[in-house]
Amino acid sequence: MNASAVPYDKPFALRLLKDMLRIRRMEEEAAELYGAGKIRGFLHLYIGEEAVAVGALHALQPDDAIVATYREHGHALVRGVSMNAIMAEMFGKQEGCSRGRGGSMHLFDAATRFYGGNAIVGGGLPLAVGLALADQLSPEGISYGAQHRRRVTACFFGDGAVAEGAFHESMNLAALWRLPVLFCCENNLYAMGTSLARSESQTDLCAKAAAYKVETLKVDGMDVVAVHDATRIGIAHVRDKGGPFFIEFQTFRFRAHSMYDPELYRDKAEVEAWKQRGPLHSYSARLKAQGMLTEDEFLACDAEAQAEVDASIAYAEAGAWEPVEDLMRDVLTPVGGTTS
Repeated sequence: MNASAVPYDKPFALRLLKDMLRIRRMEEEAAELYGAGKIRGFLHLYIGEEAVAVGALHALQPDDAIVATYREHGHALVRGVSMNAIMAEMFGKQEGCSRGRGGSMHLFDAATRFYGGNAIVGGGLPLAVGLALADQLSPEGISYGAQHRRRVTACFFGDGAVAEGAFHESMNLAALWRLPVLFCCENNLYAMGTSLARSESQTDLCAKAAAYKVETLKVDGMDVVAVHDATRIGIAHVRDKGGPFFIEFQTFRFRAHSMYDPELYRDKAEVEAWKQRGPLHSYSARLKAQGMLTEDEFLACDAEAQAEVDASIAYAEAGAWEPVEDLMRDVLTPVGGTTS
């Protein structure tokens, strides 16, 4: 595909831009709030990788399921979890999507079929296989409605997860049982502070999936158009042909692994080189070149995103801490009764 061409109508093209801006502005403020002590615990930012979540999630249907990693704020936001609920969760307030109990790494929202936010590397892979198996075994999961669509479970994970046994077990079972899973590997080249070349003898991640007879695709994860189109191909395979599909999104995080990370393991020149390919800059430039976006329109979209972020911070600030007497709620089931 011609990298300069954005093949969508203007409303959808701007929707992709706006969602990348929403993620970027929310995460930039989250970094500031972490430094101010408003957000505590761990915080893993997605800055630089926005094209993957935005391009991929806009290819999914509302009845599909999503499983993500601890770098999941962008995925939750694009999926439809409100920024208010996300910010309140990061603040630890009970108005958060996990009632303030999960924090940054454990966003969850059953209403949008967003099943985490998983803190364990590779931990979401078996969950995705389980969700897909449940869909396969239920009549409505196999074929339902006039279009006879299969539900798809999209599982996002990093390059570090391919070193985990859970990756290989999940890939094997998904292929063996022909499960409707879209495996989305966000390869940002560094598993925490270890480069892919230093931890894997085989750095072609698609080859690992192909070893289990899973169809694969490798795509530029900094290009939201390429991501969206590749995800549509993967989803079509899962729905129409059955069985899993693996996509390697080649991307890069501009910030350190987490807010605690001194980032001594990669050269600053490497980071700057990747920033020149940043998804926001490159995509907005393409839209402008095609006459689909003016600078004033871009600034208006950016201001809209910032206003949403500001409102979410105010919402989180005004939120309440969970009462001490409720701290055991949903931890233990009372004898002879159930909890909410």
